[in-house]
Order: sequence, then C-alpha cells, then structure tokens
Amino acid sequence: MCEKDEEIGIMYPDGGTPEDPEEDPKILELRKIISANPTLDGFAEYLVSIPQQYKEYPSRNQTGFVRYGDVKPGSKVLIAASNLHDKEIINALVKALKKKGASVVDVLVLDDGEDRELTYYDEIDRIIRTEPWWIKPRWYDYQERVLNYAKDNGYDLVIHGRGGPIPKTNAKGELLPYNFEAFPWQSKDAFLSKSTIFPTRLNYLINIKTWKMIYDLGKGGKVRLTDPEGTELEFSLNERYYDRTLDERGGFGPRPALGHLFGHPTPPIIAEEDAIGVIAGTTSHLTRPFPQIRIHVERGRIEKIEGGGPYGEAWRKLHEETLSIKYPEFPDKGLFWLWEMAIGTNPKVRRPSNVLMLSGTNEVERSRSGVIHVGFGTRWRGESERWAAAHSIPFGHLHVHLLFPTYEIKTRDGKEIRVIEDGHLTVLDDPEVRELAKKYGDPDELLKEDWIPKIPGINAPGRYEDYARDPAEWIKRNG
Repeated sequence: MCEKDEEIGIMYPDGGTPEDPEEDPKILELRKIISANPTLDGFAEYLVSIPQQYKEYPSRNQTGFVRYGDVKPGSKVLIAASNLHDKEIINALVKALKKKGASVVDVLVLDDGEDRELTYYDEIDRIIRTEPWWIKPRWYDYQERVLNYAKDNGYDLVIHGRGGPIPKTNAKGELLPYNFEAFPWQSKDAFLSKSTIFPTRLNYLINIKTWKMIYDLGKGGKVRLTDPEGTELEFSLNERYYDRTLDERGGFGPRPALGHLFGHPTPPIIAEEDAIGVIAGTTSHLTRPFPQIRIHVERGRIEKIEGGGPYGEAWRKLHEETLSIKYPEFPDKGLFWLWEMAIGTNPKVRRPSNVLMLSGTNEVERSRSGVIHVGFGTRWRGESERWAAAHSIPFGHLHVHLLFPTYEIKTRDGKEIRVIEDGHLTVLDDPEVRELAKKYGDPDELLKEDWIPKIPGINAPGRYEDYARDPAEWIKRNG
C-alpha cells in the first residue's frame, strides 16, 4: 500500500496487506465460535490475534479497526484506561496479551470521576475548554501524560484513548517510539458487540467505496441532507476544499477517516461556504438525551438555536458569548461553524444498555453505519484550538446525532448519488462488498444493521412530539 497521502487515492487497492489474517481458517473458526457465544476472553483473544493492517491511517480508532495483534513475545504493553472502563474487559485483554507472549502488561487507571447518570451539561463541560489539550484533554481523548510516560518507560504498545486520530507525536513534536492503538469500549455491552470483531478489510472496502461517492464523484456537487427528526440542510462540496495542504485536510482528503467519513469539508472553512438549513435531533455524544433541538444554519454558521432543553440553553449562552470572536479557521466571527458531518460505517454497532450513564453514553451509536454526527465548533487540535488555548478563549465542538439521515449528492453533471437512505448506508448493498463479505460468513448477516433505534412517529408507535419532549425517559424504557 502506498505511504504518501497523495497516492492513496480512493479506489479499493489490495485491502491493506497481501494476505488478510482474518481469512485464516483458525481465525474464521474463532469468529464463528465467539459470534455464537460472545465471551470477553474470546473477543480479547481475537483482537490480539490480528495485526494492525492500517497503520498509515491515523483515524483507525473506530471499533472494527482496532487490533492488538502486533504484540510479540517479550513485548512491553501499557493499557491506560479510564476508571469507567469495565475492569473485566481490561482483565481479559491483559490475559490475552500475556498469552500472546507479552512479558509485561501494565495497567494505568485514569480517574474520570464516579459513574453516574449523564446530565444535560456533560458534553459542554467535558468538550468545551479554554486550557491547552495537553493540560486539560477532552474527556475521551488520549492524554499527553500517558504518551510521555510510555515513552520514558520503554513500552512497545500503548492501548489508550477513544477519540481523535491516533497520535504520532507528543505536544513537543517528538515521534512516539511505540505502537499506539485505541481503547474504544467502556462497557461490556459495547465490547461484546459484533462490531468489535467486524472484518477489517470488509470495513475498509465499505469506507473506500463510500468515500469515492463523496470525495471523488461528489467534488463540486451539491449535498442535500434530511432526517425525519427535522433536519433539512443543503451545501456544496466546493472545489476549493479539495485544493489544500496535507495539514489542512483534517480527514477530508484522498485518505479517508476510517469509520468516521466526513460528509462535509473540515476547517479551514472557506468564505464561499454555503450550508443553509436546519439540523435537528435529540442525542449527542456525552449529554443526556435532550428535548428536540433545532439549529438554524446560514452560510455555514449557526444563526439560531431553538429548543434542546438545558443542553440547548447552555449552548445558546456559549454561542452568544463567542459571537464576537474571530477564530483563525473560520471566514467570519463566531465559534459555532458547521464542519463535522461524520458518517459511521460499521453495521454491527449497538447502543449500549447503560447509554444514560457516564460509563455508556450515546457516543457509541455514532459509529453505526449510516448514522451521522454533526459537529459545530473548532476542529480537533486544529489551528483554531491551538490559537484559542494560547489566549484562554473557549474552543471545542458540540454535536447532534442524526439516526435516520438521507444524504444525497447532485453531481456537477446532474447525476444523483444516494450515500445514505433513511439511516442505511447504501454501499452495504454493493455487489463487491457483498462478494468480499462471503469470505467471512453469510453476507446477509454480516452486512445487516444489528441495531436500529426505535423512535415514536418515525418507526415505532406513538407521536414524535411526545418522544421529543423527554427522549431520555423513552430510551430508559425501550433502549
């Protein structure tokens, strides 16, 4: 596989390696056994049996791409976990890594506070900051002190963090002398989901073919995004977004952000940005599900926030406080510009049963194929965040999830491409994807969404208005 970003392209090349380790008969048999009878030990053994096939992709932190099989006899491994990670998951990984031959597996537990029910303010409190990320990291982000501790103590593999691209350097710009892999599962529900053992090469093909629709065929086209919870938005995939330096691409470039495909260009936002319409929903990453929020967007910037209960109230206040600030990556003043429109690609992701707790959260659902999470604010560790942190100015971005989106592109030559239809990623029906899926099992089973949320007035009995007044209560009763 090519190493330079400019040469990666958006076509399906060799899938990552000449031979796919997940096609090995022993691995296929292991997947068959643990799929029928999921166990922590079985899933952990699977993860440490598969080497990382996509090391050149810093965005491989999504479930289904995380693999720990590069550990070798004599390896020294550090697992840096939150106290909210289920201890039984950590114990199963330690056991599997030692069985694989690791001579040392140390566990560093980071205090994220007592587990409790989510509040309406958790997302803002834990994502919007004024201090540099190496002092106050985003809640589920990797931590600078862990990177430096691992470097100073000679670890070969570090397992840490749930959000943001896989780091290659620390804050000083020093290259990390070890392999780094994410730890995206806090609850046993999330870990034992079939999304964890979803075949990586199949996942890769799903990503590459979807990205071809957006980045290649969509260039210069017009996107229409809708969702039955109230979203109606249009914007252009302006060709100026394609002519940028490697650092500016931030996931919107020839090399896609695996499992987190950007349906809208990332910052810097150009002056010609034309996104207009409404984003509406009732869930986000870290906040208790809230009464329906309606976010009005004009030329890419939030102009008005309606509803949202306490979450919407707090967001409105922050919006007003930052309206007069000119951030480096935006064409005009204000913090809350649209940029993140991340598309999940793994059909086996499920909402965990403890979704209303800090140890669960709705963040998990964002990775399911066809779900979009929309983010307004600064790009993760981009120029604006560096600038804002240096001046003690608020930075970060807040989210709304779209659970049944339809994302379609009208190309420059008038063709229509439907990337997502009613929450279903259309490439899952692609003949090439289905053919590859046969190598790992029944394509009908592998490519079917394991979880589809139930919302009254959309795909469940009842009125949407009743659900939207208190979605947390509905989710508590129905999942």
